[in-house]
Amino acid sequence: MMADQNEHEDPRNQAEAAPQAEPAAVDAETLAAALRERDEMKDRLLRTLAEMENLRRRTEREVADSRTYAVTNFARDIVGSADNIRRALESVPAEAREHADGALKGLIEGIELTERDLGKTLERHGVKIVDPKGQRFDPNRHQAMFEVPDTQVPNGTVVQVVQTGYVIGDRTLRPALVGVSKGGPKPEAAKDKPADAA
Repeated sequence: MMADQNEHEDPRNQAEAAPQAEPAAVDAETLAAALRERDEMKDRLLRTLAEMENLRRRTEREVADSRTYAVTNFARDIVGSADNIRRALESVPAEAREHADGALKGLIEGIELTERDLGKTLERHGVKIVDPKGQRFDPNRHQAMFEVPDTQVPNGTVVQVVQTGYVIGDRTLRPALVGVSKGGPKPEAAKDKPADAA
């Protein structure tokens, strides 16, 4: 009878052991799938965080540019008025300025004061005058109108300014119209090399 009981118990034990083996295999598959899903979610989270950081940096840069360059179109229009004020002052002969009295003297002083005030206002808003006389020609800041034969000045040096230029921040608002030297010695090589090349 004991043997019969053992025979009856063994099939039950075997039947119980078989379902336990199946859940272990299912649990391993479920665990592997859950781990893959976790890794995918972690990857998506890290990518989203990186994208948000890039968006934040780009937005900060755009806001800074907007602050700096918001007045660009307005400033471009105003520099024409500044040029007209300068032309008005230059139209009065030097001799007439020296001997001016009364109303003419007041008018000249008023125009000079207006020009200075306009220049200060432009500077307050980041607009600066470019007066490149004596500097090396820079196509990003200057527009060459003509060449001037001059053997005393190195080639490519600005020798005459027809119209002053303006910059806003680090951008050219309006290039200076210039005359550039020709026929002189070549510029020194040391000046042409970037500072970090040395």
